[in-house]
Amino acid sequence: MAQQFEDKFNRKFYYLRLSVTDVCNFKCTYCLPDGYQPPGHKRPAFLTLPEIKRVVTAFADCGTSKVRITGGEPSLRKDFPQIIETVANTRGITKVATTTNGYRMTKQVDTWRQAGLTNINVSVDSLDPRMFHQITGENKFTEVMSGIDRAFEIGYEQVKVNVVLMKDLNAKELPAFLNWIKDRPIQLRFIELMQTGEMDELFNKHHVSGTDIRNQLIANGWILKARSQNDGPAQVFVHADYKGEIGLIMPYEKNFCESCNRLRVSAMGKLHLCLFGDHGVELRDLLQEDAQESALIERIQAQLQTKSVSHFLHDGNSGMTPHLASIGG
Repeated sequence: MAQQFEDKFNRKFYYLRLSVTDVCNFKCTYCLPDGYQPPGHKRPAFLTLPEIKRVVTAFADCGTSKVRITGGEPSLRKDFPQIIETVANTRGITKVATTTNGYRMTKQVDTWRQAGLTNINVSVDSLDPRMFHQITGENKFTEVMSGIDRAFEIGYEQVKVNVVLMKDLNAKELPAFLNWIKDRPIQLRFIELMQTGEMDELFNKHHVSGTDIRNQLIANGWILKARSQNDGPAQVFVHADYKGEIGLIMPYEKNFCESCNRLRVSAMGKLHLCLFGDHGVELRDLLQEDAQESALIERIQAQLQTKSVSHFLHDGNSGMTPHLASIGG
């Protein structure tokens, strides 16, 4: 194995978030309220299967054990099962996850599992079909919920459900969400609304602090669970009376970045050291057949030495990220 990916703050990177498309068919208010807008006239050329294989192999050779395949909506790619298989068959990768809006799960999750998908996150921003429609721009609540049921039917022991809580929209549904996971092995992940380049007004209007939710949970007997090496950034809470768990993702909390263990590669082949970084680093020239893996690893290692100790969200600086679909959330 090559040297472990590590930055100058001694953070090691076990987790790659790999975007395979920035196209999405939902119009979530906090991400793509006007729907997907393709850049310019030409259709973007997203990473090919051989390019995906090369980038994942390089990461695995430098200690990465978990890959999350993201978008946009990753299942919009016709070769999504082949992408899963390619990642799952890479030596050293033990966890292959995806984040999806879930609308194709009922029909396709069996195929994904057979291809090697070990973990699923589904975005469900409301348990009220009308509010779900209002937030996502799509009337697909029933399909998404039946997709989650299907995942359990075919053997997934846990499904993670992502919820962006927003004041005056779905924040009042917290009791309903808790009731939903009482007897279901769902890890409900409340994600704080994040300020991105195009979303200042929405953020100011709807932001809910994760700290308030955490205080409520602790007051009601929820207990913090220990993190694993390649876990994401959620603080996970468990309760003796609940089959489900609750994860809180609070990017505005002090020390949020101390445990950073993940890097991002965009669908266009750029390395992003942070979701809120101010630039991406071109890798695509080193993902071609005639390129040496050692040169790719060297470029990533060199860039890691420039990774900041923290994001600058507290200063209202979301870097170059226009919206969360642009580099896979």
